[in-house]
Amino acid sequence: MFWKIPKEVIEIVEKLKTAGFEAFIVGGCVRDILMEKKPEDWDITTSAKPNEIRNLFPKSFYENRFFTVTVLTDNEDPTLKEIQITTFRKEAKYSDKRHPDYVEFGENLFEDLKRRDFTINAMAIEILDFSKEKFQVKIIDLFEGQKDLKEKIIRAVGDPKERFSEDALRMMRAVRFAVSLGYEWKIEEKTKQAIKELSHLIEFISKERIRDELLKIINSERAAEGIELMRELNLLKYIIPELEEGVGVSQNKHHIYTCYEHCLKSLEYAAKKGFNTYVRLAALFHDIGKPRTKKGEGPNATFYNHEIVGARMTEKILRRLKFPSKDIEKIVKLVRYHLFYYNPGEVKESSVRRLLRSVGKENIEELLQVRMADRIGSGVKKAEPYKLRHLRYMIEKVSQDPVSPKMLKIDGNEVMKILKINPGPKVGWILKILLEKVIENPKLNEKEILIEEVKKLENLSDEKIKEMANLAQKKLDEIEQKRDEMAKKKYWVV
Repeated sequence: MFWKIPKEVIEIVEKLKTAGFEAFIVGGCVRDILMEKKPEDWDITTSAKPNEIRNLFPKSFYENRFFTVTVLTDNEDPTLKEIQITTFRKEAKYSDKRHPDYVEFGENLFEDLKRRDFTINAMAIEILDFSKEKFQVKIIDLFEGQKDLKEKIIRAVGDPKERFSEDALRMMRAVRFAVSLGYEWKIEEKTKQAIKELSHLIEFISKERIRDELLKIINSERAAEGIELMRELNLLKYIIPELEEGVGVSQNKHHIYTCYEHCLKSLEYAAKKGFNTYVRLAALFHDIGKPRTKKGEGPNATFYNHEIVGARMTEKILRRLKFPSKDIEKIVKLVRYHLFYYNPGEVKESSVRRLLRSVGKENIEELLQVRMADRIGSGVKKAEPYKLRHLRYMIEKVSQDPVSPKMLKIDGNEVMKILKINPGPKVGWILKILLEKVIENPKLNEKEILIEEVKKLENLSDEKIKEMANLAQKKLDEIEQKRDEMAKKKYWVV
């Protein structure tokens, strides 16, 4: 156990105990240690009052009403830069379902632990001996957290209705833990039933806190299960009711799932592939507009403009949940353009350029990932067919700077000035000759060097310069062809 507890944490506990106070490691870090995971943060609870903690740790700050002092360390690890120490506390009722009306000092560890959300988060570690030779710890488990940890159960401490009435966000946290701690985790039945009955209390919670919990669910490996669990527990209708509009709504011959199932399957694939948050949210929302645009039933049902309606709905949802504007803009674009049309030989380079301009070159890879998630979510087996690979090739082709005299650090006006000649084909011939040299040796693309190269051509005849330009053009054509062949090979297209 010694190697799992960082020395900064040990030193803080030791200092508190040496000063005559009780001190225990508590919370999620205890759970993570027992699961052999690296904790994301470290929390200590103590009998010392905030002013007593600050006297012991001058490098600290105290800026809240929950008796938590944050101690600063010199460790570069983000999980250890700040360690929170909280005085034993007990809490009164929560009138607003999210904040205690007041907070009181607790008398002992039991009072502190019994106010926590779930049994797996209500354990403590007591360090019994600080000498390395005799280092010993004791797990204090008053609510059978280790048993629930072993059985992969999320269970509220005490009466689940009391816990969720104290802070309604705990209902979302139950979902988040169920899907983020690993596979086979379940919410205990009484805890689950309490969430169903009290789900409406989530409306008391600030949208920012809901957003943060939602993102943790979306970014878990079991993201789609998390969304479905929220629906089963009656939470989804208070957070993203628009998604529930797709429940039971059949599609057409191109889909084997309902609108809601399709969105979940798309998110499931995005999570499985480790795609980023933008892609996951876009995969979840990309067809959210279908129920509102559906015309007809059966294999020929249509959903015209569902991507436009869906983009508007997505923007409304994300604004309601207080997402940053730049994130909203990106996700809305991915939803709006997920239905792009592409067929090799039919769609021209100009259309690909328009797509790049609309979506933004920086977003194109994520758009393709959304399309892949959309395909798998439709029930097809192949995420990236030939069409998508060919589109990748076309995107690379139109994105590359063309091999042209514009690449040179000298232009036609300077050539005319150096050679004292008028505009004419000779200027273009000379630029082609220079370009071929620079392509062969990029180090030559310096203004001073190119000026010298131009001067070398001064006494040659026009016929000779034209001949040299034709040879240079052949080499440039070969370079363009080779570059194109390499791009095709890269994406396995012909």
